[in-house]
Amino acid sequence: MAEPGGDSPERDAYERGMATRRAVLGDAHVDRASAGATPFDAGFQRHITARAWGDVWSDPQLDRRTRSLLTLALLGALGHYEELAMHVRATRNTGATPEDIREALMHVAVYAGVPAANRAFAVAKKTLAEMAEEEGNR
Repeated sequence: MAEPGGDSPERDAYERGMATRRAVLGDAHVDRASAGATPFDAGFQRHITARAWGDVWSDPQLDRRTRSLLTLALLGALGHYEELAMHVRATRNTGATPEDIREALMHVAVYAGVPAANRAFAVAKKTLAEMAEEEGNR
């Protein structure tokens, strides 16, 4: 994925975002996403790195655990289950616990509806089980 050139606020946001993205999602995930970028989606990858990771996730107003829980609740409420699983995995790096995840998804049930929360719980449960199995195999 091509980086923004020169010294600029955009480059600063991109670099800050890449560091935060790696800290939250892990080097392996970011390396795969970067390697998979094509001319078709490279601009989008730069955009999410600078905006989501460089601006929002890097802002010190909220800590990473809080941002993680907000993200999990929003992804669950909106039905973005592939991204939900990815962010459940990221809790290894954000400090959010399985109990925290459960509470975030209980908010989904109350504020976004039981069907959305039901599926989000299933995705989180499966992902947490996979993570535990991976840890056991180390």
